Amino acid sequence: MQHIISTTTALAELAAHLESAPALAVDTEFLRERTYRAELCLVQVATAETAACIDPLALGELTALGPVLTAAEPLKVMHAARQDLEVLLPSTGLVRPVFDTQVAAALAGMPAQIGYGELVRRALGRELPKGHTRTDWTCRPLSPEQIEYALDDVRYLLPLKAHLEETLDRLGRLSWLSQELSSLESEEAFSVDPEKAWQRMKGLNGLDAGRKRLVRALCAWRERRAMDRNRPRGWILDDVVLREIVLRVPRTMEALGAIDGMPRSVLELCGAEILRHIEAAQIPNPAPPVQTRSRPDPSQSALVKKLIGLNQATAAELNLSPEVLATRRDLEQLADGRRDVPVLRGWRREVIGERLLAAL
Repeated sequence: MQHIISTTTALAELAAHLESAPALAVDTEFLRERTYRAELCLVQVATAETAACIDPLALGELTALGPVLTAAEPLKVMHAARQDLEVLLPSTGLVRPVFDTQVAAALAGMPAQIGYGELVRRALGRELPKGHTRTDWTCRPLSPEQIEYALDDVRYLLPLKAHLEETLDRLGRLSWLSQELSSLESEEAFSVDPEKAWQRMKGLNGLDAGRKRLVRALCAWRERRAMDRNRPRGWILDDVVLREIVLRVPRTMEALGAIDGMPRSVLELCGAEILRHIEAAQIPNPAPPVQTRSRPDPSQSALVKKLIGLNQATAAELNLSPEVLATRRDLEQLADGRRDVPVLRGWRREVIGERLLAAL
């Protein structure tokens, strides 16, 4: 079978072959440096018998591949699958069901964000070349070396699955894996809601109600504009500039243009619209001072420290990275009285959540 699939006939033949496989390894190469939506450049697939690269740039569409990738069988084996699932979604639909080797490796006691090459080295004893990690996958033709590099990304996924399943079965953690992978089964997990875009912004503690309205409005406006124009959101308005607008609350074009880093083109094209969002936020003039972050309460800090220690001790007992059980943010929210945190759901509640609640 060809290593490069670049015609609809060849893709249909490959899809027919893949349908009968019990499991299918999948990976992608994509570019999103200049666009909001990633440009899918290559799809690599492998069964136990063969491996191939599918060229979306030559094909134009992947209609024949969609039914295979979205069907209940075969199982799709991927590493750090979320980005690949997001990138494939417009072309093939939601790929499922998925076995994510990064998630499985973390539950088996390896680092939480272990890379594919390191996992192959640890689990299978193979060293993968790193010579094409910065390849521009939009360029054609691809060299034989580039093709081999891309195929290596799927050649070892099926052996990794077998190794990790055996390990997790021995540890009694296959049910943990099933719960973790269920989060990949919904298209909503890969959709973007502009109204929630503000949640990515950092460095905006202590905002008054008006500024909170403003940051939500500006982030939603930027997200929609980036989506409509298929440009990175940072090209529409940089985070640093957006943050300064929220903090300084300019009321005129002159004041808006005086903000460091404000692009002249954005000011001319969007300045009036930004000022309308500022007006709609109903912030008093002059704007109230931004509250500086107060010193943490000593008793609260001690409580968080206690929870961190308990989480680390439990992780050590289970030979897991502590962040697999709970992040520091989870523990801070728990100490603040929140109970809708991941550590209190599913298998985590059983192995660590109840202990944390008892400590509280």
